[in-house]
Amino acid sequence: MPHHQLPLPLLTPPAQTLDNFVPGRNGEALAAARELAAGSGPQFVYFWGPPGSGRTHLLTALSNACAQPGGSVGAVRLHTADDVHALDEPGQARLFQLLDTVRSDSAARLVAAGDRPPARLPLREDVRSRLGWGLALALHPLSEEEKADALRAQLTARGVRAAADLIDYMLSHMPRDMRTLSAVLNALDSYALQHGRALTVPLLRAWLLEQAGKMSPE
Repeated sequence: MPHHQLPLPLLTPPAQTLDNFVPGRNGEALAAARELAAGSGPQFVYFWGPPGSGRTHLLTALSNACAQPGGSVGAVRLHTADDVHALDEPGQARLFQLLDTVRSDSAARLVAAGDRPPARLPLREDVRSRLGWGLALALHPLSEEEKADALRAQLTARGVRAAADLIDYMLSHMPRDMRTLSAVLNALDSYALQHGRALTVPLLRAWLLEQAGKMSPE
């Protein structure tokens, strides 16, 4: 069945943090990110995987962690480069310079991400080789079961109960990236509180109809 077209600008996805990153099979990547956030870890880290595997979440979470009081920004200079597989020539030139700058600065770290291993990137050879200088970790998308468990854990953390079939319905009828699913769950929880109703599939359908109405031209 086609996924609902959600008015994503009307949703407020949860902030991407290391604490709400659901590792699944990516425990090693999360551990590496936590090490970097603590101000240590390898000088170069490269995460690669398909869309929805958590690349951008990890890079955003690291940037957010280092920007917080007590974060590692005072100990190391953290640089991030996302979607390096899509860099044009000027972008590759800037990344090349950044890689060399970081290498010459022991207090600097570079975390990059792309959709394939360094050696297979459609980039200049000198950029590819430099991206392979440090730790390269493959990221794996969450399975449907892992996504369901993660969404149920979010509800449990809020002390909220939901109908047994709600999560399965969401996974069957909506975009399956965790950022969208979490945003929908947040919005639905607020909607349920506002209307004094339980979290059920009929409530979700009512909320979706309301959102669709907001998208319709007046």
